[in-house]
Amino acid sequence: MKNYTRFSRQAWSKLADAHPFQIDAAELAELKSVGDVLKLNDVAEIYASLVTYLHLAYVEKRAARAAKNRFLHRVTKPAPFIIGISGSVAVGKSTTARLLQVLLSRTYPGLKVQLMTTDGFIYPNQELARRQLMARKGFPESYNMQLLSDFLSDVLAGKPDIVYPLYSQDLSDIVPDQFGHVENPDILIIEGINTLQLPTSGLVVTSDFFDFSIYIDAAEAHIESWFMQRFEHLMQLSQSDPSNYYYQLANGPREAARKLAEETWQMVNLVNLRQYIAPTKTRASLILHKTTGHFIDEIYLRQF
Repeated sequence: MKNYTRFSRQAWSKLADAHPFQIDAAELAELKSVGDVLKLNDVAEIYASLVTYLHLAYVEKRAARAAKNRFLHRVTKPAPFIIGISGSVAVGKSTTARLLQVLLSRTYPGLKVQLMTTDGFIYPNQELARRQLMARKGFPESYNMQLLSDFLSDVLAGKPDIVYPLYSQDLSDIVPDQFGHVENPDILIIEGINTLQLPTSGLVVTSDFFDFSIYIDAAEAHIESWFMQRFEHLMQLSQSDPSNYYYQLANGPREAARKLAEETWQMVNLVNLRQYIAPTKTRASLILHKTTGHFIDEIYLRQF
């Protein structure tokens, strides 16, 4: 890929010294999303080098800000180092985000690392219905990008406590009267399908706020397979929970449920991937490429 340096998994794994990560297979199982795959050798061969590189970038930003302050004879509070993580539905963004938060916090215990998702900035279902956007849920126009832009501006301004809406996968909707909080982190990880997308209007580009961005890439056929596998897992998990959005679907004819999932992939997620998500790949600082079984086989690091 143009403007990127390609690393094989083996070459990437040799870039950083081995970290004594205090994490085991049971904890990895808790961190990974439904249907995702995460193993201890992924931590050693992929994430050790990635965590080291991210910390180098963090230190570089802090040093540059301090040098500018000395030149300008002023004192300003350091802004958080923001990491954006993007990619298709079912590709493993949430797993990567949660793992990075844990590893960064444990490797550099002096740093406060927080994690959030842009799912909370999607319009509530009631508003999507009013705008006739339920069939376009997840597409750029279904997000309140002005609210997200204002939120990121507050983060960089160093406000001590910034609230944001919470989204529930179980409800498939915004959670009423509940909010997440960003409280002066050193590093903020933001995960979501829209983190690298260009705005549809004159709003500020969200990725302009990021210091580093990661895109998780895979062939469409692999992602479709993972999406369907995740759907089957969700059906099993929601069968005994009447409050779950998928409860009725999970307790109905399974073939009808699978057909709906296939239609959702073809008509919504695949279209969104091709039109709005995949074109942002080359805006990322680093690309993690996955193959069968969520195995990361190649890493692409942006040269400039």
